[in-house]
Order: sequence, then structure tokens, then C-alpha cells
Amino acid sequence: MSGRSALEAPVRAARFRDRAQILGCEIDRLDMDATVERCAEIIEAGEPTQHVAINVAKVVALHDDPRLRDVVERCELISVDGQPIVWASRLLGDPLPERVAGIDLMFRLLELAAERGYRVYVLGARQEVLESAIARLGERYPGLVVAGYHHGYFKDEESPEICELVRASEPHILFVAMSSPRKELWLAEHARDLGVPFSMGVGGSIDVVAGLTKRAPRWMQRTGLEWFYRFIQEPRRLGPRYLRTNARFAAMLARALVTRRRG
Repeated sequence: MSGRSALEAPVRAARFRDRAQILGCEIDRLDMDATVERCAEIIEAGEPTQHVAINVAKVVALHDDPRLRDVVERCELISVDGQPIVWASRLLGDPLPERVAGIDLMFRLLELAAERGYRVYVLGARQEVLESAIARLGERYPGLVVAGYHHGYFKDEESPEICELVRASEPHILFVAMSSPRKELWLAEHARDLGVPFSMGVGGSIDVVAGLTKRAPRWMQRTGLEWFYRFIQEPRRLGPRYLRTNARFAAMLARALVTRRRG
């Protein structure tokens, strides 16, 4: 699909339609177990499908980036990767069952792949980080078949070559460790060229697997403070971004609550 924009990517009608409407974004009303089951169904069906995880930053971004919004709306599986989104859904009377963190979903799918023989491909991160992560995944999931991996520092004009590498490896699952919105737009644009049944962006999860960064303690994950733990690790880089997105999200939620009460 080289030369075709993300807005022209093939559209698949979502088969699962029980979705919450949170601040203008549709999110599948699935807990973790049901999400993993849905992923397995998608993999077995074999038709290229893109998953996307929604957090506070992405909800805000969807209001600013029409291309990203179009891509997200086309995704057959949309998960909630942010505890504040779960809380917002309950306040707005359209509750989601629980947070389905992208990194936790990745681990569950790796476990599933090792059990069922699904082949996985990892695209993204720096080469040395990627190699370390792949080695650790092999130790953590005996029997896992890694079809291949490639760093994420390639130019746009190299995308056709990257797609061919992935396609030739015949993976069932593709994890893309790039930042947003690049990973969402890139996956949407090249879905058909990749030919992978299930693709999902995993952001910085490969850095966590490699031991480059640490994940927040469980209690911080449960209380919605995982973002704060990341902020402590990289305050200069993440501070301004979190300040902007959190403030805008709070304002969006406040407006929605006022509108709901008036209605």
C-alpha cells in the first residue's frame, strides 16, 4: 500500500460493537480476559486487524489530529489503557469494566503465542535495546517463536522494504514499539502490505522488557499514578506534555459532566 495515505487505508467493519463513548472516543467494553479472547479470534480469522490502546494523551490527540481519529475509528479492537479513562467512563454513566494496559496485554499475548505456537515479530526501539528484549522474552516465555525483529529507526521511504521483511517472516502478531501517532498511522497505512493478522502498538514496552526503564509499582498502576512514576523518571521530557494533556483532559471531562447534568 505504499503511496496510499492512512485515510485511504482499507476499512473493516468492527464485529464487536459493545462500545462505550468517552469524550468522543469509542472504546470496547472488554476486560483483560475478554480482550485476549478477542485477540485470539482475530488471529485465527487471519485477516489484517489493527488494535489501538486509548489513554489520556490519545483522547486529547484525537481532538487535534483528524488523521489519527480516522485511524482509531477504523480499528476493530480499541482498549482502554489509562485508569483515568475508566474513572471518566463511570462518571459519565457509560462504564468500562477495567483498564486493559497495553504492556499487560502484550505480555498476555506473548504467553498465548508461546502456548499456541503463534509467531511474533517486534518492530521498533533501538537495535541494542531490541536485541536485549528479545533475549529476555525467550527466557520468560519458553517455546515463544520470534519470527523476526527490526529496529524502528528507519526512514519513510524504507517502509516498503520493512513491510516485505515482516511479511516474509509470516508472523501472526506484530508488536510495534514506536511513539504515537507514528505507530498508529504507520500500521494503518501499511496494513495490507504487512499481511499480519493482529498488529498493535506497544510504545515504550520494549524498553521495559529490556530493563532500560522501570514500570511503576502495582499500587501506582491500580491507583492511576503510573503516569506520575514515568514523570519522576523523565521530568524534563514528560513534564510539559503531561501538564498540557492532563489539564485539557480535565477540562474536557468537566464540560462533558456539565452537559450530562443539563441533559
